[in-house]
Order: sequence, then structure tokens, then C-alpha cells
Amino acid sequence: MIVKMTNKDEKFYQYMGRFFGSRLIEKQINDRIYDDDDKVWYMLIEENKIKAFVSVSNDVIKNIYTIKEEYLEKILKKIAKSNVIKFSVVTNKYVDVYEKCGYSIGKNKNYKNFVTIYNDRLPTPLLE
Repeated sequence: MIVKMTNKDEKFYQYMGRFFGSRLIEKQINDRIYDDDDKVWYMLIEENKIKAFVSVSNDVIKNIYTIKEEYLEKILKKIAKSNVIKFSVVTNKYVDVYEKCGYSIGKNKNYKNFVTIYNDRLPTPLLE
């Protein structure tokens, strides 16, 4: 089940608390996870545990994590249908999943651990 929450929701930290400050997660995705007030979190929850999540702020994807690519695919396809994400800089860990979900990968080579993704159906800033 995909659930949408913010850090104001009652069970948010019950689900997400272990991800904040986790060096293991940081090593896996080459990114840090913060619980900023302006983020909306899309979480795939099974057996009362997070299997994947994506955070979005101001129509930009900020954080991505999954234990299995198929879980992340479900969330990204749901977000892609909303047509709000125009452009984001995200971990390069899941490039294949981004492409499967309809996002294009930018050509910018200035990032070591990140890639730019964008939605071809929407106007994109010329940042490439």
C-alpha cells in the first residue's frame, strides 16, 4: 500500500524514524535523508514496514530509497501520473527504475553520485 504523509502525521516517525541519520542507508544511496517540514513522503508499506519511499518538496523529488526496485517503481509511476515533477537531482542508484517510470536522464556529468531526471511531458528548465 502506498501512503502519503508529512512529518506532522501521527505515525510518520514510527515508520520513517530509523532512516534519519542512518549511515547504512546513506552508504547505500549516497544521500542523506532529512525530515524537512516542507516534504511530502510517498511510502510503500507492507507488513507494517517501509519497503520504499520518495520525498517531494515543491514539485521536486528530494529523497529516494527502496529495498527492491519493483517497490520504487510503484511509487514513481504513481508520482509520474500526477505530472508535477518536472526536474529533480536524485541518487544515481536507481537510474534504470527512473527510465522505466518514464523519466529521462539528464546529460549533466558534474555529479558524482547523482543524476538529473525530468519528465518529457512537461517544460523543463535548461539546466543541462
